[in-house]
Amino acid sequence: MSDAEIVVGYDGSPDATAALQWALRQAGQDDRPVRLAYVFEWLTVAGWVGPGVTPGMWPDEQARRQVEELVGKAAADAAAEHPELTVRGQALDGPPALVLEEISARAGLLVLGSRGHGGFAGLLAGSTTVTVTAHAHCPVVVVRSDSAAGARTGHVAVGVDGSEPSLLALGFAIEQASIRRVPLHVVRAWQPRREQWNLTGEQARDAALADQRADLEEALRRWQATFPDVEVSVETSAAAPAGLLLDASRDAQLIVVGTRGHGGLRGMLLGSVSQQLVQHAHCPVAVVREH
Repeated sequence: MSDAEIVVGYDGSPDATAALQWALRQAGQDDRPVRLAYVFEWLTVAGWVGPGVTPGMWPDEQARRQVEELVGKAAADAAAEHPELTVRGQALDGPPALVLEEISARAGLLVLGSRGHGGFAGLLAGSTTVTVTAHAHCPVVVVRSDSAAGARTGHVAVGVDGSEPSLLALGFAIEQASIRRVPLHVVRAWQPRREQWNLTGEQARDAALADQRADLEEALRRWQATFPDVEVSVETSAAAPAGLLLDASRDAQLIVVGTRGHGGLRGMLLGSVSQQLVQHAHCPVAVVREH
């Protein structure tokens, strides 16, 4: 686990507040500093509106002061609640996706709320979501206020399809399970190619699932040697990846995926499966790609 800081995309919205609380709990587990980053973009010369900010002409020093006060107070409150942690806040200008991508190159973890206001408006409902999750240089954790619900208990789950990004996700997930002292649940979805649907009988399906399980167990051996304390369960299923992963998130405290995959998880964080997971997972979602 890197000792680089945890960066939280913060704008004062409920989901950003949930993301901050998640990040503080994470920092308490692996002893890393936390930085709150408020990124906002001056969209027009007519003015800019943000949380608790009075509209004004650009450039508006009053608006900047209000933003800095918002972030500073949130950081000070977090530091007071967690005196063992180093917490600071920062206000930044620019397109949120580009700024966050740049920050991620020096961060150990980037934590975002699924929706915000001001500079993060619609952050995880449109193009910014795809950009940040696909191009960040460190793992990204997406937290929805309705899925965080305080300090969730339960296992860590991970989707693995054998691709390189998914194997990186597996390493991140087992490390998180070890830190949290909870079991790891490894999930792999298998679906025959379209031309195989009418040719794949029950016996052939069972054989394919057995092969998928063997591949998973082979990938797990190296990690289990490094983290022998983690109890691991493996699930392979001839099912749609989105539904299988959503079910896996139901009793989990964190679900982990790679940025891209193949087979059942192809395009996972660039298409409909990723959107379903981010929007509907029952727990925070970690998206992992190589640093």
